Amino acid sequence: MRTAGAITEKLGNIAAEARGLEAQGADIASTLELGHDPMIQLALAAAATERIQLMTSITVAFARSPMTLALTAHDVNSLSKGRLMLGIGSQIKPHIEKRYSMPWSKPAARMREYVLALKAIWASWYDGEPLQFRGEFYSHTLMTPMFTPSDTEYGAPPVVVAAVGPLMTENAAEVADGILLHGFTTEEYVRTVTMPAVEAGLAKSGRDRASLQIVGGPFFVTGNTEEEFNKVKSAACNQIAFYGSTPAYRGVLESIGCGELQGELNRLSKQGKWLEMGALIDDPLLDKLAVVGEPQEIAAKTRQRFGDIFDICAASVFTGDAYSAGGYNSAIGDALRGSPA
Repeated sequence: MRTAGAITEKLGNIAAEARGLEAQGADIASTLELGHDPMIQLALAAAATERIQLMTSITVAFARSPMTLALTAHDVNSLSKGRLMLGIGSQIKPHIEKRYSMPWSKPAARMREYVLALKAIWASWYDGEPLQFRGEFYSHTLMTPMFTPSDTEYGAPPVVVAAVGPLMTENAAEVADGILLHGFTTEEYVRTVTMPAVEAGLAKSGRDRASLQIVGGPFFVTGNTEEEFNKVKSAACNQIAFYGSTPAYRGVLESIGCGELQGELNRLSKQGKWLEMGALIDDPLLDKLAVVGEPQEIAAKTRQRFGDIFDICAASVFTGDAYSAGGYNSAIGDALRGSPA
């Protein structure tokens, strides 16, 4: 499988970090949308690198119109000479409405239409198709030569959609080029919920599994020393508990018979008891929600769980405040890619 490494949010470090990921052998450099626009981060990375693919993981689709994102994605893809993978996600209702002041409704259906709108806009630019996109949520029917990019030789970037629930997953598999799986997942959930939804979506579009890239990024709990291991473990437990408190992710816990924990985590989150939440993630539960082991065991365990599913896998070790090794653990990455560590 191909591997991805994370770029941190410090804008002044991005060029050096992207070059470092390329030198370490990572296939993809990815960015998050937190305190900076991920497309600006990737523009900096594009200018500093030559080979590595660039992916947003993710940029918030519903915070932008499809036309706005289509143009920004075009610019980064052109600047990088065709190396962009556009990873998009819905975020959740409170952030879309209260942080971005944008509309929220029917997220799975809206995301399906969003992808189709992007592709219609790009077809207008790259293939000369008339822009006549009319949907329930978005409408794009005006494009003139003045506003059509001229540097179109690299075409449209692939679109990968972040999905957890079965409906979002099915819609993404129908219309997108790939799916970004959330780090908060289990093998049971991926096999019993995610993959059946993927197959249903592919069937709708008449495509086969080879046409869809599945990107995974499980939590890796490992360390070269006991102190390092315990630090990573504590950070992972706290982050897993945070995700587990979200009602939309209850199905993941239900896949391993722990659905009732979601309510308890949600209750504690409303009280601000973050440390108490992390303490509820015991070792057996952590082993289901993360890949836990010695550094030399991580790749084999990941392949055992997801080797027949993931096309791309993140090779970053979460520490709670940053990603280790400049966003890429080369030993894990080499082993996942099938190279000697």
